[in-house]
Amino acid sequence: MQSPEGPRSKKVVERDSKVFSPADRIRYYSLVVSKAEGSKIWDADGKEYIDFLSGAAVTNTGHRNPKVVEAIRKQLDRFIHGCSIYMYYEEVVKLAEKLTEITPGEFPKKVAFGLSGSDSNDGAIKLARTATGRTKIMSFIGSYHGTTFGALSASAISLKMRRKVGPLLPEFYHVPFPDCYRCYFGHEPPCNMQCLKYIETLFDMFIPPEEVAAIIFEPIQGDAGIIVPPGSFLPRLQDICKKHGILFIDEEVQTGFARTGKMFAAEHWNLSPDVILLAKAIASGMPLSAVVARADLMKWEAPLNFFTTQANPLSCVASLATIEVIQEERLAERAEKLGKKIMDHFNSLKKEHELIGDVRGKGLLIGVDLVKDRESKEPDRKAALKICWRSWENGLVLATLGRFGNVLRIAPPLTIREEELEKALEIIDNAISDVEKGKVPDNVLKQMGGW
Repeated sequence: MQSPEGPRSKKVVERDSKVFSPADRIRYYSLVVSKAEGSKIWDADGKEYIDFLSGAAVTNTGHRNPKVVEAIRKQLDRFIHGCSIYMYYEEVVKLAEKLTEITPGEFPKKVAFGLSGSDSNDGAIKLARTATGRTKIMSFIGSYHGTTFGALSASAISLKMRRKVGPLLPEFYHVPFPDCYRCYFGHEPPCNMQCLKYIETLFDMFIPPEEVAAIIFEPIQGDAGIIVPPGSFLPRLQDICKKHGILFIDEEVQTGFARTGKMFAAEHWNLSPDVILLAKAIASGMPLSAVVARADLMKWEAPLNFFTTQANPLSCVASLATIEVIQEERLAERAEKLGKKIMDHFNSLKKEHELIGDVRGKGLLIGVDLVKDRESKEPDRKAALKICWRSWENGLVLATLGRFGNVLRIAPPLTIREEELEKALEIIDNAISDVEKGKVPDNVLKQMGGW
């Protein structure tokens, strides 16, 4: 089958390669977006695709959700920029009130706004240090928190993010996350919580816990390969933080806004984080992030953590509309229902496809871990990229992630129609079969960067 890349798309890609920074794109295939609606994308040559990426878990309410579009249109007729640093407007107040209402934790909260998940992590680091007077920050191996210097210092997933840019921020410590499929300690399930014992050992031997400001965690590690911790891990981690006066910072940039079957993934474990970090799906594609924290922690002063276009009124009304759609259409419940269907589907495919080693996730944040051998669990990155390529050829936007780049990322809009979902799963099934039969040539890998 010939590549679906049409002449208009080719021209855009050629122009892009001459002027666009290579550090700003993970290459998969030459998809040039011209239009998007609901769960569909059309390229510059008019070819239609089902979207299983959602703009990297951003368009949870679907592309161009009518309610979100209408809210933006109405705001355009009033004003576009007000600069919340110097003046007040009701849109930002309404959004801050809503976020303090819907986030976990029965205590007074305040909100600091930004533009991206990266800056929300930077804000959390500054908040933790100013609020506690402590300097040390702990995060997890396999975590992805962003690419600004603070977020980069907290991340630990890719050498490409760290080569030649050091020294990074001091006083960051990384500890193993409970990846029970490929345990860092070589154990087989059930989990014996060695990751928690490791933290306690560090506290006993060389990291004074009274000097640790915060532990930043993803409730489900996203870019590491959709790693879901065992049931008691996060509650016990929260207990350790409380014991030592360490801030418990929940990074929900990818998992927030109903993606995992709850409004926030922390709700799966009944957590009450001191700080919760939000971005991606918060405004259905408009640039916005938020640090929502216990009100008593926000002792910092301007201009420590503000941005000129923070809480842009267009983004604020888009966020309010996004939350309204999620609540009115019960998208968290829908994500849980459809996610179970997808998990069951891929687990049943294990009988037919030796490539599938593990299927994991919650709601519509699912990872399909591809392996060369189920016993050794050796990751098969090439197969994952080939499946993405073949899926693209057949009309499906699919990407990979994971610390080995071998995990298929299943993250469609939460509004996806069931017939679209069925068609997408069929495309993946056929792509896996084609790859196993050697029908996808190795030369496609030259165009595929991936993680």
